[in-house]
Amino acid sequence: MKDIISILNDPKVFEINRCKAHSDHYFEGYNTFKYSLNGNWKFSYSDNLDNVEKNFYKEDFNVDEWAEIKVPGHIQMQGYDRPQYVNTIYPWDGCENVPEGQAPKDFNPVGSYVKFLELTEDDLKDNNKIYLSFQGVESSFALYINGKFIGYSEDTFTPSEFEISEVLKVGLNKIAVQVYKWCSGSWLEDQDFWRFSGIFRDVFVYSVPKVHVYDLKVVAEVDDKYKNGILKSNLILNGNGEAIVQYELLDKDDEVIISGEKDNISIKNEITIDLEIKVDNPNLWSAEAPFLYTLKILLIADGEVIETVMQKVGFRRFELKNGIMQLNGERIVFNGVNRHEFNCNSGRVVSEEDMIWDLKTMKQNNINAVRTSHYPNNTRFYELCDEYGLYVIDEVNLESHGTWGLCTGPRKYNDKNILPNDKEEWVPLLLDRANSMYERDKNHPSILIWSCGNESYGGEDIYKMSKFLQGKDNTRLVHYEGVFQDRR
Repeated sequence: MKDIISILNDPKVFEINRCKAHSDHYFEGYNTFKYSLNGNWKFSYSDNLDNVEKNFYKEDFNVDEWAEIKVPGHIQMQGYDRPQYVNTIYPWDGCENVPEGQAPKDFNPVGSYVKFLELTEDDLKDNNKIYLSFQGVESSFALYINGKFIGYSEDTFTPSEFEISEVLKVGLNKIAVQVYKWCSGSWLEDQDFWRFSGIFRDVFVYSVPKVHVYDLKVVAEVDDKYKNGILKSNLILNGNGEAIVQYELLDKDDEVIISGEKDNISIKNEITIDLEIKVDNPNLWSAEAPFLYTLKILLIADGEVIETVMQKVGFRRFELKNGIMQLNGERIVFNGVNRHEFNCNSGRVVSEEDMIWDLKTMKQNNINAVRTSHYPNNTRFYELCDEYGLYVIDEVNLESHGTWGLCTGPRKYNDKNILPNDKEEWVPLLLDRANSMYERDKNHPSILIWSCGNESYGGEDIYKMSKFLQGKDNTRLVHYEGVFQDRR
């Protein structure tokens, strides 16, 4: 691995060995496992990289005397560092002169986490692929297992997954994570909110069968008369072997209304399968009537079901006609709000109960739309929006207000200092963030609009991100808030 300081200061390095982003579909495999790593982790805190325990990730490094910290949880809500609220400047402004695109050096808190995972021979016997998934870590981290470097990732608000099959062993496995409060990517995370760090969403390790639905794309639309539905599904299968794909579409009472199969599928590493299901006069999804079907997919090998996939589906048609947004042929008016993920006791660690309370409160007050200001939310939130009926603008994790919003202050205001603007070195990072959001969230009928971010000026970089999302998805609109100051 490159020197960590070089990585933290390089916007071109935002992931190392991270798996490709994929959909958040539910699956259950035969003879596989999923173990939660939520709970207490061994923990050591440092104000900067100069004072960290250099070899904490090695197998022979003893952490018995370390304190414990709760995961998911913010470091600053558990007795370390301090919660800090900042709006339009950066949290290090006035404390340290940090060049644009680099991380602070003097004060950049580091959290070193250690967790031991015990695996049995049964867990490892079938040579199935095993992944470690972090659903949200602020703002970047390096991962080690059994003394070996596994990978690095940025983007606080989308999942980071790593294949770890080759480094695991029977018995205790040492998982070590070093979390950095700020990195180069933090220049694009200048949202108007509390500044935290740490592992604040779920962490889990899971295995998959020899043939696995790695990614699932579902597009459920109706024709221009809003009568006949067509469900197009794209499956990416990973693994090796022969398989049969069986599928069923279930109504809200779990009654099968359509079924079919594709047999004699030979998979070597990766293959893409397309399904197309026609549905006469489907019930349409809307905020007023959020009717959901379930697409059930079975992978069968050697006469046994090796994986079951369940994906909620909402038939709808969202379009812009003569400058008017329409859903299912009717004009749609958003009575919406900007919503941060927040709990006054736990910060951005929000429970399902928190989400449901927010959703019910919005519905009771005739609010029908929400913008995930200003970052992708916990994946469970979108499932609940599908179920309860709430329109969503899903927003990329992007705000760089502090590089352009001040005419006077910590840094001189000019076009050269604005991020990301037209700077080519930031484009891959931006497209990665857009792609991570899109791939995870693409199957949710509640999402009507993708957003390129918030208050980050204008320029070619954001334009390229908008074209990227338009190229990925022609069933939704693409939004961005922030070109008022740059009308090019």
